[in-house]
Amino acid sequence: MSNIGGVILCGGQSTRMGGSKAWLPFGDECLLPRVVRIVASVVDPVVVVAAVGQELPPLPEGVAIVRDRHDTLGPLGGLAAGLAALAGRAEAVYVSSCDVPFLNADFIRAVIGELGAHAIAVPRIGDYPHPLAGVYRLSVRPVVEAMLAEGRLRLRDLFESVPTRFLKADAFADLESLININTPDEYAAALQIFHG
Repeated sequence: MSNIGGVILCGGQSTRMGGSKAWLPFGDECLLPRVVRIVASVVDPVVVVAAVGQELPPLPEGVAIVRDRHDTLGPLGGLAAGLAALAGRAEAVYVSSCDVPFLNADFIRAVIGELGAHAIAVPRIGDYPHPLAGVYRLSVRPVVEAMLAEGRLRLRDLFESVPTRFLKADAFADLESLININTPDEYAAALQIFHG
């Protein structure tokens, strides 16, 4: 399957971090542009879903910015905005948060390669699925919109509503791509790993 886009969600409140994670310096770039660069190296087109009025760091030319009309409805609302933006332009999308500093292209390719005939492919480590590191067919959009209309906001409910393939840890060479940062302590720890 060659027609795969990317959706990067960055409109969360970042209350535990105390500020926008999109702007956090990581190496010689901010976190959001870093994740955009990595995702865009594998899939195209790429859209960033941000909250209304949210300021973003400069992004590469060709990356669309979509404002989340459901910005109080969490990741499911962001997913809906991303799927709508790529309707007719992609068959499926790789969905990522903006706070995964160790995301790598091989991981994205591995997840995409596991989609097969399923509607969704998502890593699950133990009992915990990682919905913001998964691949979603555009065909799930009506289900997502219906869930939003019903006030059902858990991505786990989406997995129960459409054919979903859960990927075990042994499907990946490494799991660093799943490390996300939510607090200043986690950010400091990630920087320490990055700088070796």
